[in-house]
Amino acid sequence: MKQYAFGVDIGGTTIKMGLFTTTGDLLEKWEIVTRTEDGGKYILEDIAKAVEGKLAEKEISKLDVEGIGMGVPGPVGDDGTVYQCVNLGWGVFNVEIELKGMTGMKVKAGNDANVAALGELWQGGGKGYKNMVMITLGTGVGGGVIMNEKIISGSTGAGGEIGHMHMVDGETEVCGCGNRGCLEQYASANGIARVTAKYLAEHDDESLLRKEEKITSLAIFNAAKEGDVVAVRMIDEMANVLGKALAQVACVVNPQVFVIGGGMSKAGDMLIDVVQKYFKKYAFHATRDTFIKVAELSNDAGMIGGVRLILE
Repeated sequence: MKQYAFGVDIGGTTIKMGLFTTTGDLLEKWEIVTRTEDGGKYILEDIAKAVEGKLAEKEISKLDVEGIGMGVPGPVGDDGTVYQCVNLGWGVFNVEIELKGMTGMKVKAGNDANVAALGELWQGGGKGYKNMVMITLGTGVGGGVIMNEKIISGSTGAGGEIGHMHMVDGETEVCGCGNRGCLEQYASANGIARVTAKYLAEHDDESLLRKEEKITSLAIFNAAKEGDVVAVRMIDEMANVLGKALAQVACVVNPQVFVIGGGMSKAGDMLIDVVQKYFKKYAFHATRDTFIKVAELSNDAGMIGGVRLILE
């Protein structure tokens, strides 16, 4: 095993990059802008330049670098083929071969949510387990499935797309994926805000949330802490849908632990306790004791998972 590795987490706005030891210690992290113009053709070039620049700055030889591991915001096959990343302007191509050609280093890539899950398994909320499912509750709902310490990416890289499980019939609004009734429409930060705003528009209950210029998930959790009945009800309804979804996932992959990350995970026990309640209600008896924990690595999970990916 060589001494160093790079972890890269490609986002639609910025690319998070880190120089690590191969034992998982972060030596330095920084960000570069994601240039999505011209079909995202500059993204890999910019990553290659940033890696070369950091090696020169630190006087590290490529011979001492295990490689570059990265998370990509879209489906990625086991061979490194990206199956369209709409946010980046990418079509179908092999991202590992391209970046290896630019740097001369080994490259491994995976879906960003899956790679973040691998990071949490290695150094975060899933440490000590081998079988884990991670759920990120942010703008949308992401997921990553790790079995026997390996990412389950599926035949076209869409394994772990938990946010697009169909949960509610009769939904009139369309999800970002084009379907209706997806988990993401209820359990994401945007989802709970949307459902709450709709409830307040259709009912005349008193609520602290009526003072908000724009309802956000943070405002909802803050109001619930104050005992606001509407906010408590909305969190309960969201947890019901999420708990039911996790119960279904547990029937398929039977993980040891669910790790919940993303912005809403900052609510901690206030969220976990109610999700656990509904999970136990819906779960198959043999999966009912699955742990539900909060992620620990925050925005570094993707970079750390990238390093773990390259070590395989």
